[in-house]
Amino acid sequence: MYTALRLQRKLKQELGRGEAEITVVTPDPYMTYQPFLPEAAAGSISPRHVVVPLRRVLPHCRVVVGEVTAVDHAKRTATLTTLATDEEGTGPRQSAYDELVLAPGSVSRTLPIPGLADHAIGFKTVEEAIGLRNHVIEQMDIASSTRDPAIRDAALTFVFVGGGYAGVEALGELEDMARYTTRYYHNVKPEDMKWILVEASDRILPEVGADLGRYTVSELRRRNIDVRLNTRLESCADRVAVLSDGTRLPTRTVVWTAGVRPHPLLAATDLPRDERGRLKCTPELTIEGVTHAWAAGDAAAVPDVTADAPGAQTAPNAQHAVRQAKVLADNIAHSLRGEPLRTYAHKYVGSVASLGLHQGVAQVYGRKLKGYPAWFMHRAYHLSRVPTFNRKARVLAEWTLSGLFKREIVSLGSLEHPRAEFELAAGGKPSDESSGDPKGSS
Repeated sequence: MYTALRLQRKLKQELGRGEAEITVVTPDPYMTYQPFLPEAAAGSISPRHVVVPLRRVLPHCRVVVGEVTAVDHAKRTATLTTLATDEEGTGPRQSAYDELVLAPGSVSRTLPIPGLADHAIGFKTVEEAIGLRNHVIEQMDIASSTRDPAIRDAALTFVFVGGGYAGVEALGELEDMARYTTRYYHNVKPEDMKWILVEASDRILPEVGADLGRYTVSELRRRNIDVRLNTRLESCADRVAVLSDGTRLPTRTVVWTAGVRPHPLLAATDLPRDERGRLKCTPELTIEGVTHAWAAGDAAAVPDVTADAPGAQTAPNAQHAVRQAKVLADNIAHSLRGEPLRTYAHKYVGSVASLGLHQGVAQVYGRKLKGYPAWFMHRAYHLSRVPTFNRKARVLAEWTLSGLFKREIVSLGSLEHPRAEFELAAGGKPSDESSGDPKGSS
């Protein structure tokens, strides 16, 4: 989105109507601002305001809702499947191009763990954030209404796997939200809930440094969150989380945030990839060894020209991806004009992370912040980075209102199966799609 946004501005200024066409192929008609997903899950921000509608911000681009399933760059063609081709039953279609920008990002990196596909939920999309919020509140409803202590214990046990940004921020925000919500339950108290963070390495939040990582562990444990370092999830079959230290935790909630891997699309191209499956790129963001092909973001292995170590690459995070997008768009315009290309160079400035309301950690330009100052910096930074003035204003308004009024504690789990009640009223049987529960939410 950032590449297309900048490119449409430059080409609109420099080329006449009809001289260039920008086509954006995407599975969803919006871009998700992922750093706000934890706050959307906690109810601090409306889910609608963490996404940016592409058709609004890219009026001079052709937005195609669909997926690219293969790329034959030697022939300059991409294979597309869209909603229309699925409905018509015509199958994939070919689309020709002159310049290719591959920025599909990454997907959750999963392991062959028994029960993971059946019971776990990820945390990379706004749909998953909404579903997880609904699920947590539903489990509190179940615990409040059941007489079976085993069901109650499993409902109030929440296991998060992965100690990176996604896992720690999601856990921090949701635990904060659930602790607040217990004041409206007569028989569920904060100490009744078990929150467990499972991390395979010996530290969490490695991006903010060892000292702040240790501080985060102590802060989470102060909130009665069980942090298990050097521990792996070995199974979650039959709604029982089995850890490598021998612990068995009956639970109805397993959240998987243990890393990402390059998008599978990259394997369906004829473009060069490195040993981790990412596209080999030059510092100018072209793909090595080929012409008219570009890449940025999580899918691209971009040399870090600011690093002292030879062979260093930029980290797969938003800080680099957004800045790479601007250089990439400029370089496409330079290429079309026959001008020299710019080199992408950005020195990592630091990291910020939220641990719940008024709690956070930050390391910016070598300075370390904790607690409220870090939390405030986290909000200020991401408010400045979320695209469009419209979204900035809406997010700021919601933060202001949430400071004046009480939190929303409503679960709208029925949104995931909107036809179930009507099917019953019509005398039919709810379809598997309406009654199924792959995530174990009920």
